[in-house]
Amino acid sequence: MQKILLIEDDHELNQALCYALEKENYKVSSAFSITEAKTYYTKAVPDLILLDVNLPDGEGFAFCKWAKEQNDIPVIFLTARDLEEDALTGFDSGAEDYVTKPFSMKILLKKINLIMKRIAKESLSVFDDGYLSIDLKRAKVTVQGKDCPVTPTEFRLLKQFAANKGQLLTYNVLLERLWDSGGQFVDKHTLAVNINRLRGKIEDEEHRYISNVYGMGYQWIGS
Repeated sequence: MQKILLIEDDHELNQALCYALEKENYKVSSAFSITEAKTYYTKAVPDLILLDVNLPDGEGFAFCKWAKEQNDIPVIFLTARDLEEDALTGFDSGAEDYVTKPFSMKILLKKINLIMKRIAKESLSVFDDGYLSIDLKRAKVTVQGKDCPVTPTEFRLLKQFAANKGQLLTYNVLLERLWDSGGQFVDKHTLAVNINRLRGKIEDEEHRYISNVYGMGYQWIGS
């Protein structure tokens, strides 16, 4: 479930936004001040931030800059400050959008939905847990910050695992997706050899990513 951090000190609007967002199946953390928002942020980094400008303990512009320094998270301002210079300050602080009050809830939800779809798509293209990094778009793999050369077959395996995290991929499914389209016959032994070579390159005693489900197939167990 994608997470949204909402910072809005108008209790009635805060409640209405929470209701609308939760109805769209987002998990919402509701804050009424910058101090409260930072507490939520440090406990669980959100996927998106909805942020008022005028808050009891400061301006949202400062919080936006602080949040963007921690993680590159999209921020949408929701504010009554409709001057052009305020909007420009919002964008300069790192915001993705600047929405002035009053606003259409339907349009806001559509904007959020489009951003969340983009985030979900981007998350599929990159895996990075601090030890192993896989960039599917650039076909680049690094281990502990160092380039990790992989064969085309090994990279195709990584793509299958990244697209099906936590799911069991049977031997037959992997063989069909990796080789059948090329008209090559490859058996389970060859698949096992490729898997073992890949594991030897990306795993160590403390970092395990591919689990062999005996007699059935393989599963990506990395977070």
